[in-house]
Amino acid sequence: MNVLLLHISLFLLPLLLQQEPSSSAIILSLKKRHGSSSGSSSSSGNQYSSSRPSSFQGNRSTCSLFMGTWVHDDSYPLYKPADCPAVVESEFDCQMYGRPDSNYLKYRWQPQNCNLPTFNGAEFLLRMKGKNIMFAGDSLGKNQWESLICLIMSSAPSTRTQMTRGLPLSTFRFLDYGITMSFYKAPFLVDIDAVQGKRVLKLEEISGNANAWHDADLLIFNTGHWWSHTGSQQGWDLIQSGNSYYQDMDRFVAMEKALRTWAYWVETHVDRSRTQVFFLSISPTHDNPSDWAASTSSGSKNCYGETEPITGAAYPVSPYTDQLRSVIVEVLHGMHNPALLLDITLLSSLRKDGHPSVYSGLVSGGSQLAKPGQSDCSHWCLPGLPDTWNQLLYTILFY
Repeated sequence: MNVLLLHISLFLLPLLLQQEPSSSAIILSLKKRHGSSSGSSSSSGNQYSSSRPSSFQGNRSTCSLFMGTWVHDDSYPLYKPADCPAVVESEFDCQMYGRPDSNYLKYRWQPQNCNLPTFNGAEFLLRMKGKNIMFAGDSLGKNQWESLICLIMSSAPSTRTQMTRGLPLSTFRFLDYGITMSFYKAPFLVDIDAVQGKRVLKLEEISGNANAWHDADLLIFNTGHWWSHTGSQQGWDLIQSGNSYYQDMDRFVAMEKALRTWAYWVETHVDRSRTQVFFLSISPTHDNPSDWAASTSSGSKNCYGETEPITGAAYPVSPYTDQLRSVIVEVLHGMHNPALLLDITLLSSLRKDGHPSVYSGLVSGGSQLAKPGQSDCSHWCLPGLPDTWNQLLYTILFY
């Protein structure tokens, strides 16, 4: 496995070296596509501090949305869970489940050479009126979906709403605007079918899931974390590739095959003149302090007890996360009309303080503080980091 990882790493190194230029290229292309809309933006009805920029400011030709620093900002967080009742689930509501610190809520992302516009929920509703928005992927996609609902509701609180939770599909509606905002759970994006009592992951089939996506006006996809699960956490019993079945295969190879199936579906079934397609890059975990600290003499074994972002010029992304991200980048580069990469891996890698840790409704039985080994260092607290993902999405959509 180590030899294979080295081989893949060497193969994908040129893609990794292109990270920062690709961000600027995305902004340049979006300037041509959306530039005329920036003049019509409005901050009316904004409830937030005027210390934050109300418009997209800076040199757009050199703006790197996904590179920058985290800045302490006392006007944050952008909302409270009470602003969006019954939206933030227990696994993400860290304050509800006893997290004693709150400084992690006070950080704003500052991109290089530009400022993010203030998120305006009323503007979002007006611009997306009558649209169908779909998040599809794993629970990191659900993290982002719930965040976007809360951002909108906190700055446009008077609109009527309706929530329906289900599996695999959960739907939130802004009734006065005819907007449907859904999350579809598909951790691998491709289909999993039951065959003779076995869960079969079908790397070349996606229609079962994609039937739920084809009418969307805005699609935001993600995958990654479930490809690394083993043992009881593994999501399949068999993998089907072509006419062959495998108990297991190289996870990067399997993920790439699945993503090429997804990419082909997007290219052949999505009308890109009508539907915008985004792909969320890998959200990093913070399970191993050696990824971000030269010394672990504090005794920390994961993100438990972390209360501040990582500082400095380096973006400490683990080699495994790097490999997952690189597979996504390679597949997107190979598309005739690529989905836009919402490249949050590096900026999120700095936020070791943003995870639920033990302050989650998923930790049960006995004292939470007695179980730091059960820390959730994959998902993110809400309010929290996914709010920035959605600010970036908002910026790319409308500016």
